[in-house]
Amino acid sequence: MNFIDNYRHKGLRKQLISELREKQIASEEVLQAMGKIPRHIFIDDVFLEHIYQDKAFPIGNQQTISHPSTVAYQSTLLNLAKTDVVLEVGTGSGYQTLVLAQLAGFVLSIERQRELYQKTRKLLPAFKHRNMKLFYGDGYKGLPNYAPFNKIIVTCGAEEIPNQLVAQLKPMGRMIVPVGGKQEQTMIIIDKDEAGEITIRKGKDFRFVPMLKGKNR
Repeated sequence: MNFIDNYRHKGLRKQLISELREKQIASEEVLQAMGKIPRHIFIDDVFLEHIYQDKAFPIGNQQTISHPSTVAYQSTLLNLAKTDVVLEVGTGSGYQTLVLAQLAGFVLSIERQRELYQKTRKLLPAFKHRNMKLFYGDGYKGLPNYAPFNKIIVTCGAEEIPNQLVAQLKPMGRMIVPVGGKQEQTMIIIDKDEAGEITIRKGKDFRFVPMLKGKNR
């Protein structure tokens, strides 16, 4: 797949990264990674004039591509290292997946919406990142055959902490998941120590699409 990333796109993207930097919610490494990704190819052309604003946009199947500030915040909380193997729950458009792929060693991403999974699977190879693999499945179940993971990120709002995912986290690992009701969720940071004990901290409040069980065919 060929896509256009012209000077105007790059200028708008640079402006967005500057605005995110001013909000002081993200690390410089995350901002540099986001600055390399042409966000406009992940959305319909009808939204092109607004894609480099800090807004969420629909991507089909009642799903959205998150606000850039949300992507920056979650990615920074993960505190990624180049040796980390990451599980992403909720591939969506694949934008967050690409950010993770630039910062981690390997990314495994799972999506429950078949149509989105198929669309994103065709799109992501254009970026030539060989350190990511996509799966169609139930995000609540994670990927036990590939566990444990150094880091886990959930990009949809869960009603409660998904314990099956916590179990797939390595000792000294970290999981980021928005938890709460349909209207608003709180970003939860879960750290697991060497003995397997977990500590839970609360971050900022957000609004995500709901995390649902099962697969949507």
